[in-house]
Amino acid sequence: MSQSLQMASHGEQQRALWLSTFAFTVCFAVWMIFSIIGIQISEQLGLNDTQFGLLIATPVLTGSLSRVFLGIWSDQFGGRKVMLLVMLCGAVATWMLTYATTYLQFLFAALCVGIAGGSFSVGVAYVSKWFPASKQGTALGIFGAGNIGSAVTKLLAPMVMVAAGWTMVAKVWAVGLAVTAILFFLFSKDDPQLEQRRRDGVKPVPFAEQMAPLKDLQVWRFSLYYFFVFGGFVALALWLPRYLIGAYGMDVGTAGMLAACYSIPASLFRVVGGWLSDRIGARRVMYWTFGVSVICTFLLAYPDTEYVVKGIHGELRFHLAIGVTMFTVLVFVLGFFMSLGKAAVYKHIPVYYPKHVGAVGGVVGMIGGLGGFILPIAFGALNDVVGIWSSCFMLLFVVVSSALVWMHFAIRRMERKHFPQLDKETDLPEAMDAARATQHRRA
Repeated sequence: MSQSLQMASHGEQQRALWLSTFAFTVCFAVWMIFSIIGIQISEQLGLNDTQFGLLIATPVLTGSLSRVFLGIWSDQFGGRKVMLLVMLCGAVATWMLTYATTYLQFLFAALCVGIAGGSFSVGVAYVSKWFPASKQGTALGIFGAGNIGSAVTKLLAPMVMVAAGWTMVAKVWAVGLAVTAILFFLFSKDDPQLEQRRRDGVKPVPFAEQMAPLKDLQVWRFSLYYFFVFGGFVALALWLPRYLIGAYGMDVGTAGMLAACYSIPASLFRVVGGWLSDRIGARRVMYWTFGVSVICTFLLAYPDTEYVVKGIHGELRFHLAIGVTMFTVLVFVLGFFMSLGKAAVYKHIPVYYPKHVGAVGGVVGMIGGLGGFILPIAFGALNDVVGIWSSCFMLLFVVVSSALVWMHFAIRRMERKHFPQLDKETDLPEAMDAARATQHRRA
């Protein structure tokens, strides 16, 4: 691997990185298209919140399930060709979306559009092969910043939709994806490892061997992390426009713009997360991510509440609610730390599984993507059943708290395994005296 990497110049590395990042940005913009056009389609069909949640989440299902296979195929046949195929299929599906008229047809069309989301595992497998391990965190962080495609859709799609309807949004986005696919293929090159395999006549690693690391529980722990940091990001990116319209009575343009205040930091600062993971370690970044996210989701989960206290001189009334300004600040902070976490999770994969980046990255990406599918449906169902707008953040609080607990105890277990003396050492004076007495008797 090191020999093939030495053959790639700095210019070739940067070209592969930035072309992949641009392609992923456009793919992500298409993948999130229902966050905006879904609002008009919902009004057109008269959908309830559960049906709306299913509609906007359906593309995420395809993008998630396809990530395992696309990641493996990228390792086997090269990310350049697979990325071209993914983008062209996504462009055709997005254009065909304009012919749907019934709810079932929209669900099927959304399922097809979701292939654009599979571009992530393709890009991870492709980009990671251009850089040594010491720089992969930063490189993958830059590539992952393509999540900003969500903000592109939220800022531009409302204007196009208001001017020409949701069908024009789909057509413009489809053409943009097709053009990007052609440009990417024309200006990119096959990764160094693939070219080295061709020169040496080495066959691709078999599918069964690629899937072998999935027996490791650690892979599924990383998947839970990504279920929150990425699945939660996708879910909120899809749900926030609807949330802001319902909870604060905004119009679609304003809601889209404020939702972008979440999507932009949750995308761009992934670069910072990759850099920090290279500099101070991915584990520390994950602690920051989960700790701050627990606080943010707890505050955002608190519903608009009125308290009545029977005081000495009569009733005392208190009103607690998160205003628009505080809500925007909190989701900005939440998005920022989610972006750090997304990069930190993928910093682990090339380090622990250097020969199976496509398979492991695909599974972790799939579980994270499934979070983006499951959570919006759950958000809608909670709205219909519980009837509280902030119930979506209640669910996210439970998810991130579970991830934090599992991570902490897993790390403690690994520390005890490598340093068994930790179980015996303590800073309590009486315990230290007892240990010295025991050692004296043995002497």
